[in-house]
Amino acid sequence: MEQLADSPGAVRIDLRRTTYDGAEGDAFASPVPVEAPVAIETNGIAYAVMMATPLALEDFVTGFLMAEGLALAGEVGEVAVHATDNAEWGKGYVARVNLPPERLGPILERARRRVGDSSCGICGIEGVEAALRPLPALSLASQAFASQVSPQAIGRALDAMRAGQVLGSLTRATHAAAFCSEKGEVLALREDVGRHNALDKLVGALARADGGRGIDPAQGFIVMTSRCSYELVEKTVRAVCPLLVTISAPTDLAVRRAQAAGLRLAVVARGDSMLMVDPGQRFVEG
Repeated sequence: MEQLADSPGAVRIDLRRTTYDGAEGDAFASPVPVEAPVAIETNGIAYAVMMATPLALEDFVTGFLMAEGLALAGEVGEVAVHATDNAEWGKGYVARVNLPPERLGPILERARRRVGDSSCGICGIEGVEAALRPLPALSLASQAFASQVSPQAIGRALDAMRAGQVLGSLTRATHAAAFCSEKGEVLALREDVGRHNALDKLVGALARADGGRGIDPAQGFIVMTSRCSYELVEKTVRAVCPLLVTISAPTDLAVRRAQAAGLRLAVVARGDSMLMVDPGQRFVEG
């Protein structure tokens, strides 16, 4: 397995094309994305181990802590990332960060029972009530901003973000999350094997941009190369971004949660059209 010198997020593996009738073709090498364990420690406390692509890990940790409700953007200190050698399994990473002392109570309580295997935002949480804790409602100004984003701007964003998916173009196996201006310009883009991780990285990148002054998520929209799951809705709302665009369909819970928070959704955004979710629709139980 060969590490690609020009892309630390991918390795090259040997493959052989085989048809379903058993005929074998030529052997060839193809890049695949790296998936590695990332242990997150806050104030010396082991909190979670996530599986992620080892790119932009400082952004990932920042966005993850924000998405979990453990810290605000300005409360995340410097993220120190250390690589570990796991022999035949490749590298692992330990990310250490300090948060204000007043944040330690929730971290200690939740770390006691948390088990993390993907950045979905619910791993280790016990009970439906905890998983569906109330979301903050987006302001009326944010909701008005989202309604003014034109379909043309969303189309431009979809076209523009394809060029920015370097790892995705190389491996065909990663997700991307992009933050776009009202006009559809891609201002930031992050990639990962996990769609939740990609969004956490993006939110972290926005918080860390411009020397820590940050980019305001309320002044743009997020595009995801994935289905619209409720976890992505919650992360988008907690980032205070008013519009989420995904290339695949939503779940009913995603729509319900978006509706409750005032988040505007555009789904199945591909080709020459997309579906805008009616923010005031009624549900018919089947």
